[in-house]
Amino acid sequence: MGVQTGIPQLLLKAASLKPPTVYDQQYLLGFRGLLVIETFLWVFLQTFVPTTVAASANPNGKFYEVMIRKTLSVLFWNESFLYGAIIFLSARSIAIPFIKNPSKERIAQSVLCRGITLWFPVAFALALAKGSMTQSELQEIYNFKTRTNNFSMQVPYFLPNALAYFNSVFNIFWTTHNYSIQAGSTAFPSQTLWIITAVYMQSYTVYMTMVIIPYTRKKWRVQGAVFFVLAAWWCDSWAWYTITGLLFCDIVITMEFKAAAQRGIPISIPMSRLRRADGRPFRLPVWLPAGFLMVAGYLMQYLWIDFRPDLLEKEYEYHSGLYYTGGLNYEYLTNHSPARGDIYLILVGFFFLLESYDVVQRIFDNKVFVFLGKRSLSYFLIQSTMIYIVGIKVFSKLHRDNGISFPGSATVTLITCLAVVVPAAEVFHRVIEVPSKVFAHKFYDFITS
Repeated sequence: MGVQTGIPQLLLKAASLKPPTVYDQQYLLGFRGLLVIETFLWVFLQTFVPTTVAASANPNGKFYEVMIRKTLSVLFWNESFLYGAIIFLSARSIAIPFIKNPSKERIAQSVLCRGITLWFPVAFALALAKGSMTQSELQEIYNFKTRTNNFSMQVPYFLPNALAYFNSVFNIFWTTHNYSIQAGSTAFPSQTLWIITAVYMQSYTVYMTMVIIPYTRKKWRVQGAVFFVLAAWWCDSWAWYTITGLLFCDIVITMEFKAAAQRGIPISIPMSRLRRADGRPFRLPVWLPAGFLMVAGYLMQYLWIDFRPDLLEKEYEYHSGLYYTGGLNYEYLTNHSPARGDIYLILVGFFFLLESYDVVQRIFDNKVFVFLGKRSLSYFLIQSTMIYIVGIKVFSKLHRDNGISFPGSATVTLITCLAVVVPAAEVFHRVIEVPSKVFAHKFYDFITS
């Protein structure tokens, strides 16, 4: 009786905890909130309407599905953009506390708390996936995949026992390459848990690099970052995204980037026609090069997806095959990081706009986006499982058993998934994610007191 009454009280106490994290730059949270919406759309459409997804393994379908893929998918549910944006934004965000207060206590707390705040939510989410993905459930998913000819989704790997589950959780925070083929990711619905591995591993790239910021010249840091980015690109590492995100964090906080950007980029050419009457150089608005980068990136994405899908992954060849050969990455289909050049251009251009203009920051600094951004990890860890165990059942019941049209079934399934995912993510956020953050900070205080 005591246990029965104690568990609800414990859950209520956990749900009432306040997160210890203080967010200074709310627009970054707002961007995370936008990514929450886009990741939900990607998982849902990849499962039920795969033809509408960029780089889909189901290129043929109804005319309107193909047109949606060729027009909207690149902008609103682009898998490559989501992966890159998550890693880029992580690097842009996690160094803020140290750069604002460069002390040994701050970096020690960041390193310790980072792991704990990810370990427990991931362990609970994978336990939920393992518990719900029984043999009969996996068979139903396989039947759904076969009936709908969905070549884009994968049936989750079955974790046979508790030891396999423990090892899969351990490896999520231990694997250093080939993230996507680890058991923890393949056992997770939508096969996307590997992004946690990439984010966690790249966190240490940030930590090891940011410690030099207080002790080096600003100009040297920018120049060094350029060489680091080029080397990381060649080595097929996510670090070129990570170091660029860290560089944005550095220049925004320590170099007064926003004020300089609003003044414009000086065109320092010694020609009288390119200078003002008083001798000062003309200045180029930041939105011009930023817009050029974004247009170039999106243009490449649209060209590959709409006209030359056979060239979409050719970019991966032009990196070193770091873990299996000293030459180019000709085995890119099985050995590559999904870090793309076109997505990199889009993100760099976008962050130039975001960090330069108040109007762009206000767009993302709205209550809805910020609210979702604070819960982004919970949505990421919960939505795939809910869509698989609830959405597939609803869709099959409507479309197969009751003969309801495909668009009607998909619409009802979308509403059902939203009705399930939103409260489930909120419960996960309050009961698992926030207590994990509180515990991490309490544990740090305990071992350093």
